[in-house]
Amino acid sequence: MAQIELKERQREILEIIKANQPVTGDSIAKRLNVSRSALRTDLSVLTMSGLISAKPKIGYFVNEESSTDEADSINHRWLEPVGSLKSMPIVIDEKTSVYDAIVTLFLEDIGTIFVVSKGCLSGVVSRKDFLKTTIGGTDVHQIPVAMIMTRMPNIVTIKPEESLLMAAQKIIEHQIDCLPVVEPVSEEDDGCFKIVGKVSKTNITNQFVEIWSKVQGGSI
Repeated sequence: MAQIELKERQREILEIIKANQPVTGDSIAKRLNVSRSALRTDLSVLTMSGLISAKPKIGYFVNEESSTDEADSINHRWLEPVGSLKSMPIVIDEKTSVYDAIVTLFLEDIGTIFVVSKGCLSGVVSRKDFLKTTIGGTDVHQIPVAMIMTRMPNIVTIKPEESLLMAAQKIIEHQIDCLPVVEPVSEEDDGCFKIVGKVSKTNITNQFVEIWSKVQGGSI
């Protein structure tokens, strides 16, 4: 069974927890001389991999009591490619008006819309972008969504073959709600990507709950 490859700081955190468990996040940060927020991604990765757990007001501890089968099962699920777990993205053309994009956002009950131009991913627009635009008094009927979106190459993406754990790590590191799952349109044009799905916080949360439920024998 393939195991999750830990980064150097994640290995350091694991050793600190083993030697001092239970230990708080603040204590770990102090030992590594970094801020507590700087450890958020590393602690999330270690928790999702099943290597550590956290108890409120107590701290982190190593899951030494977990069986090999349970650890292998957790690793397997988090290492699954996102291509098999992705959901359907909502996509609009960059010429679409901001007003029509807002209507789409509410009708689909989503937080992020992906924007394309000639079949290629060109941008992404979120609730925050729409809010800033409407507060500014802009005529949302007249301007295209291309005027307010975040453009490529400043969009964090993920490929179908990359793992669910990688998706979770990207979402945490960049503080975003979801990732577009993309594939190159052709080998000749590596600057044009088509959207084949999305991975959101909801996708990841569902997997986390399902994994935890199975480890706990069907209860949460």
